[in-house]
Amino acid sequence: MAAEPPPSSFSYRTTGSTCLHPLSQLLGIPLDQVNFVACQLFALCAAFWFRIYLTPCKTSSKVRHAFATLLGIYFSIFCFGWYSIHLFVLVLMCYGIMVTASISNVHRFSFFVAMGYLTICHISRIYIFHYGILTTDFSGPLMIVTQKITTLAFQVHDGSAGRAEDLSAEQRRLAVKVKPTFLEYLSYLLNFMSVIAGPCNNFNDYVAFIEGRHVRMKLLEVNWKQNTSCSFPEPSPTGAVIRKLCITLVSLLLFLTLTKTFPVTCLIDDWFVHEANFLTRLFYLYVVTQASKPKYYFAWTLADAVNNAAGFGFSGVDKNGNFCWDLLSNLNIRKIETATSFKMYLANWNIQTAAWLKCVCYERVPWYPTVLTFILSALWHGVYPGYYFTFLTGVLVTLAARAVRNNCRHYFLSSRAAKGIYDVVTWAVTQLAVSYTVAPFILLAVEPTISLYRSMYFYLHIISLLIILFLPAKPQAHIQRQPQTLNSRNKEKTY
Repeated sequence: MAAEPPPSSFSYRTTGSTCLHPLSQLLGIPLDQVNFVACQLFALCAAFWFRIYLTPCKTSSKVRHAFATLLGIYFSIFCFGWYSIHLFVLVLMCYGIMVTASISNVHRFSFFVAMGYLTICHISRIYIFHYGILTTDFSGPLMIVTQKITTLAFQVHDGSAGRAEDLSAEQRRLAVKVKPTFLEYLSYLLNFMSVIAGPCNNFNDYVAFIEGRHVRMKLLEVNWKQNTSCSFPEPSPTGAVIRKLCITLVSLLLFLTLTKTFPVTCLIDDWFVHEANFLTRLFYLYVVTQASKPKYYFAWTLADAVNNAAGFGFSGVDKNGNFCWDLLSNLNIRKIETATSFKMYLANWNIQTAAWLKCVCYERVPWYPTVLTFILSALWHGVYPGYYFTFLTGVLVTLAARAVRNNCRHYFLSSRAAKGIYDVVTWAVTQLAVSYTVAPFILLAVEPTISLYRSMYFYLHIISLLIILFLPAKPQAHIQRQPQTLNSRNKEKTY
C-alpha cells in the first residue's frame, strides 16, 4: 500500500503560481492563501502608484482602464492558473449577451447565464473535486464577477427600458444610459483592485473614478457647498488606508491565534455533542463562530484598503464634515459586534453583497422577497448543504425577530433604564441567534450540521416557529407605518 503524502504537500496543491511555495512551507499556510495575500499586498502598492502616477488629469481614461485590466488578469492567472479561464469565459459570454440581447431582456439573459455558470462551477468543486479540499478555490472571484455582471445588466436595463416612475431614486441614480465599451466592461469586471476579493461596486461609480469625476460626483450628491474662491477639494485616502490596514493586521493576528485555538471541529467533538451541558454548548458555539470571523474581517478590509489606495471608495462627508471612504466597505465591525437585532447584524455584514441582492432580487420580485432573496444568496454562495441550512434557518429567525420587535419593543421605550435592559438582552439574543444560524455555513456538510442542531435540541428552530405561529407578523396599531411598495422595501430589508 502506498504511503500517504505528508500533510505539507497539501499546501502545494494549487493551479496557480508555485514560486511562493518555499514561503508557504516556512509559514505552514496553504500556497493558495499565500498567493492571495501576496497579490493583495502587491495590489495595495500598485494602487498607490496608480493614484499618484496615472492620475486622470495626466492620463487618458483608456490607459487607466487598460492598466487596471491587464494587472487584474495577471493576478487572476497568478492565483488560479488555468482555472482563471472560467473567469474569462464568463466575462466574454456575458459581454456577448450585453451587445446582442435586447434591452428588455439583457438583464434576464445575463442573470441566468452568470448564475448558471457559477452554479455549475460550484457543483464541480464539490462533487468532482470532493468538496474542493485539494483544489484552488477559484469560486471567490467568479462570485464577485457574477455580482458585477448582473448588477450592470440590471442597471443597463433600468437606463434604457425602465420607466422612471417604476424605478426607485437609487435605481434612477445608478441607471446606465449607454452600454459600456468592451474595454470599459473588462476593466469594470477584471480590474486589479477587486478581481481577487471584490467588493462589488456600481458601474457608474467605477467609470467616474477612472475618469476623475468620482470625488466631485459624491460631493455634489451630498450638496457640498463649494467655496467660490477654490475648486473642489481632493481628499487623501491615506488616513483611511492606514486605519484599515491596522484593522487588517489585528484581524490577521486573531486569525492566527483565536481561529486556530477554536477550530470549527470543536462543534462536532464527542465531548461537545454527548457530554457538555446545554449552556456549555451554547457558549462554545458562540466562541467558535466568533473565531471564524477574523478571516472575513481580514480579506474584506484589505480589499477595501486596496480600492481606497487607488482613490476609489470616496462616499462624501459625515455629519461632522469629515471626508468618508466607506463607499465600498463590506462590513462595519463595531455595529456587527454591538448589533441588537438580526436585521442590524445582517445590514452591516457583507454589505456589498446585500446591496447586490437588493438590486437584482429584493426590489424586483413581486412575491416573497425575503424568502427568494435568502434562496438566491444561498445559491450564489454555493451548493454546500450547510449554506441552505443557514439561509433557511435565517428566514425563520428573520420573521420571528421582526414579529418580536414589532410586538414587544414599544413596552421598553418608556424609560432609559428599561431601554438599556432591552438593548442588553436583545444584544445577547442576537449574538446567540446568529451563532446558531451560521454554524452550518462553516460546517458545510449535512451530517455535522444535523449532529450540532440535534445536540442543541433544535431550540432556535422551535422558538422561531412558535413565535411566527402565535405572534402577529404586522406591528400593532400604535406603530405608525405606511403601506409598503416595491420601491420602499429597502427601508426595512431583512436579508
